[in-house]
Amino acid sequence: MTQTKGGVIVTGAARGIGRAIAEHAARDGYGVVIADIDEAAGGTAADAITAAGGQAISCRIDVTDRETVKAAIGACEEAYGVLYGMINNAGFNKPMPFLETTEDNWTAILRVNGLGVLIGMQEAGKAMIAAGTRGRIISTASMAGRTGFGDFAPYCASKAAVISLTQAAAKTLAPHGITVNAFGPGVVDTELWVTLDQDLMEMGATSRPGQAMQEFSAGIPLGRVSVPEDVVGTVDFLLSPASAYMTGQCLMIDGGMIMQ
Repeated sequence: MTQTKGGVIVTGAARGIGRAIAEHAARDGYGVVIADIDEAAGGTAADAITAAGGQAISCRIDVTDRETVKAAIGACEEAYGVLYGMINNAGFNKPMPFLETTEDNWTAILRVNGLGVLIGMQEAGKAMIAAGTRGRIISTASMAGRTGFGDFAPYCASKAAVISLTQAAAKTLAPHGITVNAFGPGVVDTELWVTLDQDLMEMGATSRPGQAMQEFSAGIPLGRVSVPEDVVGTVDFLLSPASAYMTGQCLMIDGGMIMQ
């Protein structure tokens, strides 16, 4: 199976924002690799894209394990000829009150959300340089990378790290014609928020289901929370030729919560 536009790997693509990004990339003519630690859900997502007429394969990946990242890139190159786009989307959050945040909490979140993005950037960059591909590396940051939240301190730090890594990688890879950018969602109605909602109730930060999202979204200038479809258009742009002269940037897609 060959794609003239090349392959795009999306980590954390079994569900939520990652799956929406993968579906759009497939519709735009890219061959997609659904790279997720949940192998079964990743396979289901790939099957759905294939059934809809796109080209997709799935690959189990642990973004903190360099060998599995290399394997996903190898699978992409074998299936689609070349790695054109790397979307570092995998990440998670586990809230804790600021004064009670533990070393284990910090390490777990920074390992996936920070180190995982570094490894993805490094291995994609190496593969693109080796192939002579003027590719795209795109990572999921967050409005939390631009402002702090007391119950999400390690998560905020990890997303600030994504922005800094984006700038560092952009400067390193620009001579090879590879652009590196990020995007920063705000409050997105996905399964992640269902888990956060439960976590925040368990730690006593909220008292009823849905309260967390309601309170976080109260100050959104556009007046509503977002859904994955609000985010993917920006990623489509970053993958496209229209963004060829943009690198080292983080585009906020948060309804106006963080204005910069």
